[in-house]
Amino acid sequence: MMAEHLIAAKDLRLRLDGRDIFHIPEFALQRGEVLALVGPNGSGKSSLLLTLALLQEPTEGTVRFDGRPAGRDNALALRRRMALVFQEALLLDATVRRNLMIALRLRGVTGREAEQRANRWLDRFGIAHLASRKARRLSGGEAQRTSLARAFALEPEVLFLDEPFASLDYPTRRSLLGELGKLLKDMNMTTLFVTHDYTEIPYLADRVMVLYEGRIIKTGSVRQVFGDQIVERKVWAPWEDAE
Repeated sequence: MMAEHLIAAKDLRLRLDGRDIFHIPEFALQRGEVLALVGPNGSGKSSLLLTLALLQEPTEGTVRFDGRPAGRDNALALRRRMALVFQEALLLDATVRRNLMIALRLRGVTGREAEQRANRWLDRFGIAHLASRKARRLSGGEAQRTSLARAFALEPEVLFLDEPFASLDYPTRRSLLGELGKLLKDMNMTTLFVTHDYTEIPYLADRVMVLYEGRIIKTGSVRQVFGDQIVERKVWAPWEDAE
């Protein structure tokens, strides 16, 4: 029997250098939803993402993946069911296609299947013509498309996006946001999307969680959290109410 939530956490706290980075009494990521975690710089967004992705061990609390408690004994196996994309593409010094192929081989996918998956996702992200180009020769947008193609090729159960558009210029960012939003919906991909730029949220998210000074101060649908401001692009952010 599948758990109600793909990822759930309770009484989650991370404390570093004598201060709380975040304290989250309860968290849940539903299957198939795209949840945007938004807040100002320094609010603990990326640290919370890394903890939920089992790359940062919490000081207190529990994380459950598909109903199973996550711990040191099973963290690696559970991480193989996830994929992450960061602000920096973090590509290997290899060709675009090889970046995907190596990732697939590390997940146990080899031979014809790995090649087909790699080619399919390179084509889906519009970079098939770059397959033989070395990663270091890519533009910022091309590198991030490669990073996204690699993540999707892994066919993860959950996708973590940590400000993947922050370093891109506006035209490139808008193009990628539109394409990715449609893809996430078409695939019903469970996704946690971290950003401090709330204008990106309508392209991707079903639900929004606002983090301020390590605490969740607001949660709801995009319109419930942002109201008409999200449509009108007014200079406003929901954490301003907490100040």
